[in-house]
Amino acid sequence: MFFPKEVEIIEVGPRDGLQNESMFVATEKKKELVKFLSKTGVRRIETASFVHPKAVPQMADAVEMAAFSNELGIEYIALTPNMKALGRAIECKVPQIAVFVGATETFNQKNIRASIEESLAECNLVFKKAKACNLKIRAYVSMGFSCPYEGNVSYEQVKRVVEHFEKNGADEISVGDTNGQANPRIVYERFSRLKDDFPNIEFVAHFHDTNHFAYANVVAALQAGISKFDSSIAGLGGCPFSPGATGNVSTEGLVKLFDDMKIETGIHQDALHEASQFAKSLFM
Repeated sequence: MFFPKEVEIIEVGPRDGLQNESMFVATEKKKELVKFLSKTGVRRIETASFVHPKAVPQMADAVEMAAFSNELGIEYIALTPNMKALGRAIECKVPQIAVFVGATETFNQKNIRASIEESLAECNLVFKKAKACNLKIRAYVSMGFSCPYEGNVSYEQVKRVVEHFEKNGADEISVGDTNGQANPRIVYERFSRLKDDFPNIEFVAHFHDTNHFAYANVVAALQAGISKFDSSIAGLGGCPFSPGATGNVSTEGLVKLFDDMKIETGIHQDALHEASQFAKSLFM
């Protein structure tokens, strides 16, 4: 088996973790969560989303969260699905942006109300403007393994989106098991093929724990050569447009797994425990 010396864990709880929660979390509480996370040693945190507040009300305070992230001086990521969102992010001096496109037409229509082709065309414009502003670009492929509407997702469906992202200059590509139905075999095979076909791309694995396979899937991705993983504090998360999807793989669980395997994360378990307890208290 392959055991790298170190991995990077990207914390997505303040955005991807909270976006599916029906109860609005006060902005000041979100700031506290980000502050807790900033003390754990995690290198990057996804803290804001400039989606339309009618689509995801939980993210309506993106401008304030970006300003707070700037004050903390952390390396953070903000979701910018279109040119209007990117413009707001640039005004807020966001250092890293993220875009997302679904691998299946049905999910993409429900999630973005656009076809894959239309979404990729929008990404062309977003990437070009972001590059001109020297922003780092993270690109998400949603439904990278299966889809609640279309079933199994083929490698070719994922490759189509990845090819477009690579062509337009994505700095890293996060492939998501958005509805948490992947298993270790497909994870290993898919990431192995992606790394063979796109050797210059930095891939990130993004797992949800719907079937409680997430940690096994992490190890499978590790064996395929993946060394970057998204996770969410306290396992918060889900997807508003993926029925039945549960939370992301938890950051504290992932850090413990890697620590026990003698793989460095740079994240401190004691500080992470405090962040996790605070995250859980938000919904008590």
